[in-house]
Amino acid sequence: MQSHSDRNPCVPLKEADGPLHSYIPDFTDSLANRGYSKACIAYKFCLVRAFDQWMRQHQIKMEGFTETRIQEFIRHRAKRYSKQRGDAATLRSLLKHLQEADVVSYLQPKMSALDHLQLRFAHHLKEQRGLRPKSVRQYLFHTRRFLVERFADGPLSLSELNAQDIVRCILRQARVVSPHAARCMAKALRSLLRFLQQNGEIATDLAARVPSVANWSLSGLPKYLSPRQVKLVLRKSNHDDPIVRRDRVILLLLARLGLRAAEIVRMTLDDIDWEAGELTIHGKGGHRDKLPLPKDVGQSLAKYLKQLRPSCACRRVFIRSVAPHEGFSDSAAVDIVVQRALRRAGIDAPTRGAHLFRHSLATQMLRNGASMSEIAKILRHQSESSTAIYAKVDLSALRSIAQPWPGGAA
Repeated sequence: MQSHSDRNPCVPLKEADGPLHSYIPDFTDSLANRGYSKACIAYKFCLVRAFDQWMRQHQIKMEGFTETRIQEFIRHRAKRYSKQRGDAATLRSLLKHLQEADVVSYLQPKMSALDHLQLRFAHHLKEQRGLRPKSVRQYLFHTRRFLVERFADGPLSLSELNAQDIVRCILRQARVVSPHAARCMAKALRSLLRFLQQNGEIATDLAARVPSVANWSLSGLPKYLSPRQVKLVLRKSNHDDPIVRRDRVILLLLARLGLRAAEIVRMTLDDIDWEAGELTIHGKGGHRDKLPLPKDVGQSLAKYLKQLRPSCACRRVFIRSVAPHEGFSDSAAVDIVVQRALRRAGIDAPTRGAHLFRHSLATQMLRNGASMSEIAKILRHQSESSTAIYAKVDLSALRSIAQPWPGGAA
């Protein structure tokens, strides 16, 4: 006859403790500190207890707690009970918790030849080229895509690379990605091919055969919202819903100060100087700038921090609305905020990223009479040439210098 604990996976088994038993209370305490509800913690506790018993039954010691064991347990559990979507993530969180506490060692998974190459290339980019971590990740992403497409499941025979492989890859990518992304891929491939030649892994200078991708400076027009549309987006985001209210503060920072998405993500409580009415912005290239905090932005920000921001140890200003209560992982979270706001306002924008508001601010400043140098200062461009594209939307100035059409009226 099936016991009650067998029928209900959320009832801990009444058996001897497994290798994880003594570490479970500390883990559940950490879940409470990260904002999980009591019901959620209770379920995760039962899941971890079940995993602990499974490890005991299979005679798996603490040092055997790995990602592979998690996958084995999830398959075992799925056969007996209805599988919950976050079960594997919970056990990975436990594994990370024990690794950070030095209870379990960080075991490196078996690395392929491509993994080893990328590890060496990453070290070269950081130590020899001095690239920042974000740039290193981009280079690794583009070069891995190229090598995976070229060699598929076969061996990594770098000596077989030739100019045709390089050209085909760039042409294929140029058809499906933006010119900027295609240029980034070409730059990453040149760097990889130089690295391989320097190490004697390829004999010819294939870096010189990487084709250039045309992306003429100032060839496009900035995509922006009209002042009426910006006001509509902000008005439609003035709801009682806590998430919408948080999103409105983000939208105000984008619309009033022209911040980049990454600058919103990196903003911490220590960056707000309430007495001076200033914000410290962590911009591109490690630059730090101070910007005045407009009254409406400051009031909305203060209300968010006092009434809506979840209590947590994280110092980031903007926190995930659901557990775990941590800062946004990357800029994509801010882009999602913008996309939701545009849908609420019923606006079919030319682009749907956070930069849309930055372009909108610059365009409106220019039409209100601001100079290029003033706009460059607000947007914190390191070079005024980055601001030159906004001259294309100053129709009044363009009309004053436009030449009459041949044969038309003067």
